[in-house]
Amino acid sequence: MTHKMKSFLVMGALLGMVNACSKNTTPTTGTASTAAGYQINGQLQNAPAGTKLYLAELGDTQFVSRDTATVNEKGEFTFTGSVPEAGLYQVKANDQNQVLLVLQNGARVRLTGDAQKLSDTYTVQGSPDSEYLQRVSRSVLQSQRASQAAMPRLEQRYNQAAQAGRSDSMAAIQRQAEALQTQGQAEVRQLVRQNPGSVVSAFVVSGVLNPEENFGLADTVATQLKKTMPDSRYTKSLVARLEPMRATAVGSVAPEINLAAPDGKPVTLTSLRGKYVLIDFWASWCGPCRRENPNVVKAYNKYKGKGFEIYGVSFDQDRGKWLNAIKSDGLTWTHVSDLKGWESAAGQSYSIKSIPASILLDPQGRIIGKNLRGEALEAKLASVMK
Repeated sequence: MTHKMKSFLVMGALLGMVNACSKNTTPTTGTASTAAGYQINGQLQNAPAGTKLYLAELGDTQFVSRDTATVNEKGEFTFTGSVPEAGLYQVKANDQNQVLLVLQNGARVRLTGDAQKLSDTYTVQGSPDSEYLQRVSRSVLQSQRASQAAMPRLEQRYNQAAQAGRSDSMAAIQRQAEALQTQGQAEVRQLVRQNPGSVVSAFVVSGVLNPEENFGLADTVATQLKKTMPDSRYTKSLVARLEPMRATAVGSVAPEINLAAPDGKPVTLTSLRGKYVLIDFWASWCGPCRRENPNVVKAYNKYKGKGFEIYGVSFDQDRGKWLNAIKSDGLTWTHVSDLKGWESAAGQSYSIKSIPASILLDPQGRIIGKNLRGEALEAKLASVMK
């Protein structure tokens, strides 16, 4: 199964954060006055008197314990305290039963649910950001479960098609997989568009959606947060995350690449200006790259006489294997490499973290598409080269 197929569960990123382990620190009880700080009042079913609940703050890489509360005989509990700024917090009964909330001073949050299946049953009131985060969590959970249910069947069909050499069937199954993921992402993106100034949106575009593939949306959130919450660590973190991506965002002029072709002579990316150019990052040792090559060859043969060129950037280190793969796969376009593998200068400047990866440029060198595969690449080319 390809890397793209394995990205079925990318929408589980949020739930993965919820299930992360808390840092072992001494919990601090809330000491601020109720008027000045936050208050969480709750009532849980199936939580015996004496049940301990834990409040933890979502830090940069893990949860940090902040407070504890004890459930009474009616299932009621209360957290009070103060926070330096609006932020994401976890209320946890145990590793399987926990939820995320947004806390800020002045917040009066009401949390209810079944302690034995909290993520499925909880409701939160009194905090618009927490209610928004609940909608995101529910959407992510539904998407993850749909993907998990479909994964075994699709994976089996994909492997059978691969063994039989049925590339068309493989592509069709892969599209089904991607459609499952896209459906869940679309709902989450719509929620973000409706709430661009929330710390929840900063978390979502950084940790749930792929900020590179959703750069425009993420940048909109960052711009809004810089106006409303310029000193927030969530704002600063998102801005810092996006800055390296800005140079290769859709709409930007692609950074120059100047590497050696197989004959040893340098070929610049800008030497292909005036044509639509696909920058194709690949390597001879990359199985998914080699399986994608027939699709790239098909698109090249269809559009090479209509102002389309490919600039292949290899992450190989072995010159012989690189050249053999070019010949074996029938890759008759422009090729370059500095034979430095993942340390490739081009890979570094384009922040390539996995391959195959591709970037489509217009004749002026502006980025108009990223990571287009198979029919998606042909459809894009057909659209722009009418």
